[in-house]
Amino acid sequence: MKTKSLGFIGGGRITRIFLQAFAHKKAIFESITVFDLNTETLRDLKLKFPYIQTAGSAEEAAQKDIVFLALHPPVIMETLEKIKSTVNDQTIFISLAPKITIAKIASVLPIVQIVRLIPNATSIINHGYNPVSFAPGMSEVQKWYILEMLNLLGHTFEAAEEKLEVYALLSAMLPTYFWFQWHELENIGSELGLSKAECRESIYETMNAALNTMYRSAMKPEEVMDLIPVKPIGENEEQIKKIYQEKLNGLFQKIKP
Repeated sequence: MKTKSLGFIGGGRITRIFLQAFAHKKAIFESITVFDLNTETLRDLKLKFPYIQTAGSAEEAAQKDIVFLALHPPVIMETLEKIKSTVNDQTIFISLAPKITIAKIASVLPIVQIVRLIPNATSIINHGYNPVSFAPGMSEVQKWYILEMLNLLGHTFEAAEEKLEVYALLSAMLPTYFWFQWHELENIGSELGLSKAECRESIYETMNAALNTMYRSAMKPEEVMDLIPVKPIGENEEQIKKIYQEKLNGLFQKIKP
């Protein structure tokens, strides 16, 4: 299959993550074009990735073989209206947003090759965990090509569309639940006498081992959680569970179709 051109509508964090992942893998495309309403965003992307082209409109970016829509849900439908006369039967359209379904996209765009992907921030180091759903009319050859390309970001797999928003909570958003905690533990360790390097090594190795113990040891969760008798924040566990239930269920209600 010939090398294809890419167009990104939206030049924010997700587009930057994708471009960095492609750069790490030295991926070759016919061209990469990005449009964003913010000219400073485009300028910064061009400085970091000099080989990309910047577009003056969403319609210009939508002329490419593969078009990524990297926008927030509230502006998606109006953007689809703008580009509906630009895309064609050969266009592969990939939405990176929750909430807006393939059927809703297809109600505006006159094409059958529509894809939805829930992106993951860890794709920036090519270790993303990215569920993807395809429109019913897409051929197996096109699916294969898209999966091969997106595997440059990390582990990409086909999932039922109705599960994408749940993956958004358990995968795409998951690092935000923990990154700040790991950083705070690093600060505490430094204050108490370890070097930054020692703190990072301790947290990194222990987190890896803890994840494997929970999910690879064949032990029951209750057995794993009983391995350490002293639980310094045990008295706060119910409060933390309540925060998870309230915040994540509330977020899901906002992003579900």
